[in-house]
Amino acid sequence: MKKITVVDLAKMKEEGKKIPVLTAYDFATAAILDDAGVPVLLVGDSAGMVESGYDTTLPVTVDEIIYHTRAVARGRKNALVVADMPFGSYQASIDDARRNAVRLIKEGGAEAVKLEGGRRTAEAVRAIASMDVPVMGHVGLTPQSVHRMGGYRVQGKGRTEAEEILEDALAIEDAGAFSIVIEGVPAQLAREITERLSIPTIGIGAGPDCDGQVLVVNDMLGLTGNKVPKFVKRYADLRNIIFLAATEYVKDVEGGAFPSKDHSY
Repeated sequence: MKKITVVDLAKMKEEGKKIPVLTAYDFATAAILDDAGVPVLLVGDSAGMVESGYDTTLPVTVDEIIYHTRAVARGRKNALVVADMPFGSYQASIDDARRNAVRLIKEGGAEAVKLEGGRRTAEAVRAIASMDVPVMGHVGLTPQSVHRMGGYRVQGKGRTEAEEILEDALAIEDAGAFSIVIEGVPAQLAREITERLSIPTIGIGAGPDCDGQVLVVNDMLGLTGNKVPKFVKRYADLRNIIFLAATEYVKDVEGGAFPSKDHSY
């Protein structure tokens, strides 16, 4: 696989080729996903929940995203690395948005950044894109707005709300985003947005008609326990595999079976 750029994603939409996206937070996982041919790795602020144990993504800092992005950028050869801009890094001012986007590129090694929100975020998207930093948008269910939304609930069920989300997506495209995540909306709405936009849409809990799909890698690999959202498909049960390996290790050490002569100098 050749090095993926934002230009390649635009071409994939044009040609009707689906875009697989997964989150990544560390060097080893990024290298495996890159070798598997995943074209886009998103260093999501979801790291706060699945890696650090926060209840929401809100406590995640720019420094934390930079740390994870550095590791992912070192692990991949070909995938496009997109870094989330965490809560508070772009909402307070346009200067903050520009400064923090630059940090994610210069210090983290990201090749693009992602911002949540629609029309209210468009000015920040425009400002960052004007610096030649590729920007991915994010509309629908936006986890950084969890308190306003009253939890992680499907958005856009009613026609008025659906029209607002469509307007949000159009505003983000007009502001210069190269792509947009659509999360937690009815499939019909995601299809309508995808048809209206000229930039690629990446769905998560938004049905099959987006130009691409993204999942949190910990969910996809079965590392996050039994409770996962409806839209998650588990491709492995690594939690159980790791559990069984760890219990066997404990048994071997306690019983004196490890280390043996084969594992000694």
